[in-house]
Amino acid sequence: MNKYILLLLLATLSVPAAAQLGEQRNNLAVGVNLGTNFTNVTFTPTIKQNYHTGYNGGLTARYISEKYFAMICGVQAELNYAQRGWTENIEALPNTYSRTMGYMELPFMAHLAFGKDTGVQFFVNLGPQIGFLVNEKEEYGGTAPWDPTQRPNKVNSQYGKMADNKFDYGLVGGGGFELPTKVGHFLIEGRYYFGLADFYKNGKAEKFEKTAHNVISVKLSYLFDLTK
Repeated sequence: MNKYILLLLLATLSVPAAAQLGEQRNNLAVGVNLGTNFTNVTFTPTIKQNYHTGYNGGLTARYISEKYFAMICGVQAELNYAQRGWTENIEALPNTYSRTMGYMELPFMAHLAFGKDTGVQFFVNLGPQIGFLVNEKEEYGGTAPWDPTQRPNKVNSQYGKMADNKFDYGLVGGGGFELPTKVGHFLIEGRYYFGLADFYKNGKAEKFEKTAHNVISVKLSYLFDLTK
């Protein structure tokens, strides 16, 4: 799986250099982003879940190198703080449980946009992302008794067990719309992150075979030009 991530990263880096027949650009824009995450975790054995809600936000830098016919080519990098985790759907007892996990994230993506410079543009972002877990918090609730033995598949090893692996990596992609104006660029975007790393150990003697993040996010961003 690591070799596929490396190939995607090389493809992302090659985007600005791949289309040298178009109109050359040197547009650097920076700004901020803020949004909402809807997350769950791929567990094996399975844990029944609802979507867990959190927030994300941080800094954005984007470099546009070329416009090739109607396609604007560039790269985009971000440094974000994002809340992930899961909320369990417990049916046997009136108990509730959720885990919020805070990550510092660094996505590095190819940015492809379509449209006129002065009008609304549609864009696509795609690339690898790495992250590092900086905090996590459990929340127990519901009415007594809080009985972890009454769970589907008898899966209860997650309670009280913090993450073994803090480093995370995966693939992120999405699309949205951008409105360029005289005072800056306003963007709205939907994204999906597919985690490839497990935050619990997954050896033969461990309780879980897979514990990977899935994140759907909606983001608003504002960028202003440094060079144009």
